[in-house]
Amino acid sequence: MRVPVTPLILTYNEAPNLRRTLEKLTWASRILVVDSFSTDETLRIAREFPQVEILQRRFDNFANQCNFGLESCHSDWVLSLDADYLLSGGLIAELEAWDPQPGVSAYFARFAYCVCGRPLRGSLYPPRAILFRRGSCHYYQDGHAHFLRIEGPAGWLQNIVFHDDRKPLATWVVSQDRYAAMEIGKLTQSSARQLSIQDRIRRHIVFAPGLVFFYTLLGKGLIFDGWQGWYYAFQRAVVELLISLRLLEARWPVVSPGQEPGCSPAPLEKQSCL
Repeated sequence: MRVPVTPLILTYNEAPNLRRTLEKLTWASRILVVDSFSTDETLRIAREFPQVEILQRRFDNFANQCNFGLESCHSDWVLSLDADYLLSGGLIAELEAWDPQPGVSAYFARFAYCVCGRPLRGSLYPPRAILFRRGSCHYYQDGHAHFLRIEGPAGWLQNIVFHDDRKPLATWVVSQDRYAAMEIGKLTQSSARQLSIQDRIRRHIVFAPGLVFFYTLLGKGLIFDGWQGWYYAFQRAVVELLISLRLLEARWPVVSPGQEPGCSPAPLEKQSCL
């Protein structure tokens, strides 16, 4: 590396993913793993790589977890990765020859989403700023997602990152339901002007699941990716269904303890039951 870069990885029960990610980072002299007290083989796998340093912190949100890791990075430049991000061979070569452009504070990367190791021809996963100057950037939380606030111009990396999550479907569903619950506060408390077009559609509840399914399958061309394309389209529809269910749940009246189902939350003598 011409310029020292510290990879920063957040983990929690990432045993199905972490080894493949770390194997693409052997060029780094120091890799920082911020773990949320994993209960699987994550830490044992991390310790197989001598350049890995492990810090642990109780998870509250992604932004705080990332910012905690940034405080422990010593290099000027940080490569922020999820445990299921695999650097492509082209990106590794690009980083080895990389020389930061004067004044640029961060670099965005494009992603190829994989299902069971097969890259899809398209996805809904957006580009992200993954390589940045530590002193010019800071993470903030937005719903369930976290984003990088960049002070200064940004550039682009020319090669891709593979997003290849191999955790079981049951684990994925639990995570997505948790993310959906975190998203509800943003969707219900923000004005329409503060929301993206996607989030405005979500607030109508009934449209988003079907629109996302057909957009990924037909608009992104995943119908030509075989069962992996169908799998991804159904995954995205399930995410939107969970958000719709959480929005409906948020509209339910609060039922007092001991109140019979079907009764309005009015005072007892005025209750009317269906």
